[in-house]
Parts: sequence; structure tokens; C-alpha cells
Amino acid sequence: MPRDNGTSPAASAAQSSAPARARASCSRCHKRKKRYVQGLEEKLRRLGRAMAAQERNTPQAAEATPVLNNNHLYDDFEMPGIAMVGQECIPQGVYGSQVGNTSTLADNAEVLIEGPLVNPRPALDQTSTFGQQLTVLSLEATAERHLGSTTGLSFANLTQMILRRLAPDKADFVFNSHQDNTTEMDLLDLSSSSNPFNDSFFQSLNDSISPYPLLFGDLLFTDSAGSGTALDSLAWPSDETHVRRLVNFYFAHSHTLYPIVDRSEIMDTLEKIHRNPHNLATQTPLHAFRIWMILAIGSTAYSSVTLTEESESMLFYNKALQYSEQALGGDEMSTLEAIVLQVSYSFFNQLGPNTWFLVGTAARLALGMGLHAASSYRKFPLNVQQRRKRIFFSIYMMDRVVSITLGRPFALHDDDIDVTPFEDADEEFVHADSISPQNPLQPSLMAVPLHILSLRRIAGNISRQVYGNVKNANLTSPEREAIIASLHQELLDWRRSMPFPLPDVNESVPHLNTTWYDFNYYTHLAMIYRPSPLFPVSDLKRIKMLEMAASMSLRQAFSMHQQQRFAYNWLNFLALFTATLSLIYAITAQPDDLSTVLRNTRAIADLDLATQLFETLGLKFLAAKEIQGMIAKISRRYKEVRALNDTEPNMGY
Repeated sequence: MPRDNGTSPAASAAQSSAPARARASCSRCHKRKKRYVQGLEEKLRRLGRAMAAQERNTPQAAEATPVLNNNHLYDDFEMPGIAMVGQECIPQGVYGSQVGNTSTLADNAEVLIEGPLVNPRPALDQTSTFGQQLTVLSLEATAERHLGSTTGLSFANLTQMILRRLAPDKADFVFNSHQDNTTEMDLLDLSSSSNPFNDSFFQSLNDSISPYPLLFGDLLFTDSAGSGTALDSLAWPSDETHVRRLVNFYFAHSHTLYPIVDRSEIMDTLEKIHRNPHNLATQTPLHAFRIWMILAIGSTAYSSVTLTEESESMLFYNKALQYSEQALGGDEMSTLEAIVLQVSYSFFNQLGPNTWFLVGTAARLALGMGLHAASSYRKFPLNVQQRRKRIFFSIYMMDRVVSITLGRPFALHDDDIDVTPFEDADEEFVHADSISPQNPLQPSLMAVPLHILSLRRIAGNISRQVYGNVKNANLTSPEREAIIASLHQELLDWRRSMPFPLPDVNESVPHLNTTWYDFNYYTHLAMIYRPSPLFPVSDLKRIKMLEMAASMSLRQAFSMHQQQRFAYNWLNFLALFTATLSLIYAITAQPDDLSTVLRNTRAIADLDLATQLFETLGLKFLAAKEIQGMIAKISRRYKEVRALNDTEPNMGY
């Protein structure tokens, strides 16, 4: 949960403007000095660890280091696409042949995370690898330990291993963090360098100073955290225009992802408060919780697109939590709504509630209420039915996103659900006994979450059939190919049937633009074609398909970045990281001369786009700076390999 650091904006506003500006200036100065000192301290710590790592060569150090080709660790499925001959890493299965003894790589995340050789928060004396980066990103987002197959953890380790092809002696590539906060790629033993992460890994998540004005004037979050302050005195914001902007952004952005609340009820509450701010005190705990959460989610969603700092949304969220206990103590639907609003907030702000447990709690409560069964809806009027369906399928979509991201079993299963989705109609057209016709030239906002629901169902099919089907071992090759082709066709049909025209309500909302649908099409396509338990060994056709999907997903993300429509949240961070790994694997694993492959593809240009995206993400996520350095080094190495063909055409890289 976020720390309780809020204060009363009313108290701040009561003070004179000159002292307020002075305090803000002092706070910024203090913050800059503090960050400077912390930076120096961190550089000294890294230098010390690097020196210690050079001197350390003990059995204990070796025992604490993951060994990527230690077969007893990885026993779930064959190392996809790799055969090991001595120290050489050779793509296998491209022409239906295998070379030498096959190494194995687990998709057994439980062994990887809980075994003696791997720690979810890597020790200070370990190297930084792709697998560790993915582990830290995923686990820091949820504070949990287990990562399953759909996370791509094994694929990250595979990509790390296949980078040996870039080294003349085929040694392991590791990424070594240096005191200038960049990374260098060294051909070193895995136990030779320090890990870039420490206990303050995400401490600087919200450290950036926003170039944009805050809701309560020129005051930073630290200004409102004085010793004598309390959230109890936090009054309703006086800037009504900004409040309306946040509420409108919530309904344009978050509500078209997860239609949880009744818009008319929210707008009615807002109108009462607008007429008289004292009316806020007369609202029920649920209404008060709901309205503060709307502001918190609207603010953090807007910050994820504009990359402004999060103090405003955290203040609203902390205020909402004052009403959460009473809101959760109401009827079942009120409780469910309160939980799901917190889940929605956590998707954008990592400092919010534990996403995994909240989604599971909401799913169990929904099942207990019978929201998955059509028979439970018959006693309700049509408008109530539609509202309950919108909440239930919002939970369904959240469950799919979180479970696939973390590689864990779904809380809601398609075979248990016999209720149809909500109607393609905005709530003002839905009445107790009928649905009024809408203007066919003005698309419904509900068309968007309905189409996203279809994507989540496809993602669930990919997870079950490609990564989690226990019958995979008994399938023939044609049967496996048929699964891939069917899922690919489902994605094509989804992309071709997207709502058109998309609602034109806010130009900053990513999923109200066709590029967002292209981005998701290609990221899900890459999930189908990357090495998996269904196809642990890649052939050239699948590798080329993976290359195309990864490249296109990066280009679509960069296009949204240029349009200022990309949401810089932790889910998209993971998606970009996985797409980049997919491209690196697909390029490096091809059997042709690597310099020729690099000249005939846009891989280097696409990796350079990725480094720009990670640079931007670095404004919000410290880990992105480390990943940016890793990808930049690979890009430079690719450029060196590409140039070798001009002078030494037969080097065989």
C-alpha cells in the first residue's frame, strides 16, 4: 500500500502564496540535493561491489549464482531451439535436425524462484541477466514469488544463452552494471560481477519532479507530508475544471477498459459536490470511496500517458482508503465494486494494492454471488443485469491480464461461465425492461471493452493450449501446427472485426486508436510463436514469424509513443521487454550467417526504437534504465557483426 503521506490542500491554500512558493522551492532544492547524495552513495556501493566481485572466487559465491545450462534445474521441457556442442550455442531444429546433446531449460518457475540457486530479489553479488530482469519486474509488481510459464521466464533465460553466438569464443554474455549507471556487456563468468538491484530498486519510482502543474498548485507531495497533517482534513479540490478533466479521462480511459461503475451515479455525486462541497460529508462511505477512487484512477492513468509524477493520484488514493473499510462492509455488489476499483488503480500504480490477491478475492466473491451463471440474473431488471455483467466481465478481463502476466492459473474458467457478455449499449440507453436504439453513426463506448474482452479470451486460449495444456506431450506435429494456426486465425479475426469508427472522446486514450489494436495483435502473435511447451524447438518458419511479430509490436509501441498515446505502466513495460527479447532471440537464432540476417532485416533499427522507449520508461521505472543499457549494447554488437561481413565475409557469426 502507498505510504500515508498526505496532507490537507485546504490548509495549504490558507497560507500565503509567498511562504508556499518558498516551501516548494526549498523542497525541490532539498530533493535534488538528496537525490544527488543518494546517487553518489549508490555509485560508491556499486564500485565497492564490483571490486569485491573481482576478489571473490569462493565456493559460496559460485553456489549463489544461477547456472543456465545446469540440467537438473530445468526439467520441464527441452531447451527450445538450442543444441549445445561444448561451449558453442547452435540453433537446432531449423531443418528438422538436432546437433549434439540437447540442453534443457525449465519453464518450471517454482524451481527457478524457490530453488537454492535463484532468489526473486537477486543477491548483490549476482550478475544482471534477462531472466533476473523479468523476474524482478514481475515480482515487484505483485510482491509475490511464483512465476509460471506464460511469463516468458524460460524464454528470457534462453535468449540470454543464445547470445553466446555473438561472442567469438561462445562464452556467456552477462550485463554488468557500472558506476555511471549504464550497463556494459562483458564476456565473463556468471559469478564475476555485481547485480544492479538492491533494496532501493523501486525507491525512485516517483522521484521525478513533474514539469506540469499539480492540482494543488506549486506543491510537491513532500510539501504536504508535514508532521502535523492528516488526511482527515483533505478537502475537495477547488479546481473544478481539473476535477472534471480527471473524471472525464477516467470514463474515456479506464471505464472503456473495465466498465465497473455507473456513470450516472458518479456524475450525480459530482454535481452535488460541485453545488456545495460540504455535500461530500453527507455521502455514504461507498459513494465517498468511489468518487475519490475515480479521481485517483483518472489521475494515475493520465500520469501513465503523460509521464507526470504520481503524488496527486497517491493523495486521492490514500483519501479513498479512509472509506474503504466501511465501503467493503456494505452489500455484496458494493464490496465487489470497491475491490475492483482498487485493482484498476493497481494496474497503473505499482505502489497501490496487491493486484494478484485482489483479483482473486474479487473473482471468488463474484463466483459466490453467481455472476458467472445465467440463472442468477433472471430475477433482476435488465439495467441491473447489465451492470452486474459489466462488473463480472471486468473481473474476467483483469484475471486474464494478471494471471497471464504472472504465469498463474486463472481464477475464472471459461467452462464454468454460461452467462453472455454485456450488451453493446451505453448505460443511458439501458432501461429496466428494454434497450433504446442508439445512433448507428455514433458508436457505443461499450463496443471497446467488448472487443477487448474478446482479446482476453484469445489470450486465455493461448495460455491454455500453448503454455498450459497437459496433453501437449501426446500431440502429433500436425496437431500442434493446427493449434498454432487456429489461434493465429482467431487473432486475425479479432483484429479485422475491431469497432469502427472508434469513439472519439479523448485523443490521449491509447485504446481509442487503431495502433493500440495493432500493438496487441502483434504482442499476442509473438506469444503464440515464441518457443513454448507446445513447440519447444523452433523451426525457421516460426522463428521468422516471431521476428515479424516482435518487430511490428515494437514499431506500433513507438508509433503510440510518438503520438503521445502510449501508457507507461508496468504491464506495458513487461510487454515491451518481452517483445524486445523476442526480437533478439528471433534474429540471433536464425541459422544463416548473422551479418547477412542483420543486413536483410530491420532488427537493429527496431532495437534502437526499443532503447528510446526504455529511455522514456526510465523516467518512471529505474529498471528501464538498466534494460536500456542492455539493449543498446546488443544493438552495438549487432552493428559490429553486420560490419564484419564487409571485411571478413566468412567469419561465421
